[in-house]
Amino acid sequence: MHASTAPGLTPLPTRVRNELVFRQISVKQADTVAGCFRRIVFQGDALRGFTSGGFDDHIKLFFPDPETGELHLPQVTPEGIVWGEKRPAARDYTPLHFDAAANELTVDFFIHDQGLASDWAVAAGPGDALAMGGPRGSLIVPETYPHQIYLCDESGLPALRRRLLALAPHEGLNVTALVSHHSPDTRAYLADLGHVQCEWLPADAEQLVARMAALPLPPEDSFIWITGEGSVVKTISDALLERGADADRLRAVAYWHQK
Repeated sequence: MHASTAPGLTPLPTRVRNELVFRQISVKQADTVAGCFRRIVFQGDALRGFTSGGFDDHIKLFFPDPETGELHLPQVTPEGIVWGEKRPAARDYTPLHFDAAANELTVDFFIHDQGLASDWAVAAGPGDALAMGGPRGSLIVPETYPHQIYLCDESGLPALRRRLLALAPHEGLNVTALVSHHSPDTRAYLADLGHVQCEWLPADAEQLVARMAALPLPPEDSFIWITGEGSVVKTISDALLERGADADRLRAVAYWHQK
């Protein structure tokens, strides 16, 4: 019997498609969080109708032309997306929180050296504008899996934070959260979430793979989420599948690739 129909099991994650809309948004407020994230609240009438149903959804942020400061948005036509002569630089980010009543969208930017988005976020202030597209689709993951495992590095922390906040009202869940990090300051990012104890691991691929290999495989009614550097994510997900993890209850996504 397929896991999705087995009696007593939590339903499998489901995918939904969203209408693709491009919006221009502006900064309302910007603050530094835990010394390593820049939390920016965006506002704008264009945010009306924005939706994000998955905790690890991604939106694409388009940055101003470095020479002119102009924002270039595409046209969405029946034939597809049509860009003008200049296609702006873009990066993917997780929507941390959306306040539909106020039309405010919160995004956390991880601060790191020589990053286009990071540099923009550090310098951003009220009134600064970006263009945004998506999320184009969402994976809706039930919050009530009795056993849940989450593994990420700094790039996945906003998605992890969003998920852990959503899990807070649920009692009796066995949630394991493992985070690979470079700086001890990063730990403050989740310090206010007392309902989950995170295990903080050094930013070392071999140690990360070994730690996951030592972790007992959860029972059938579970969900596993892995993000981070592409080769590490693949190594860990392949090993879990070889051990018998259910591919339908395992989500492994590369958030970046080592060059």
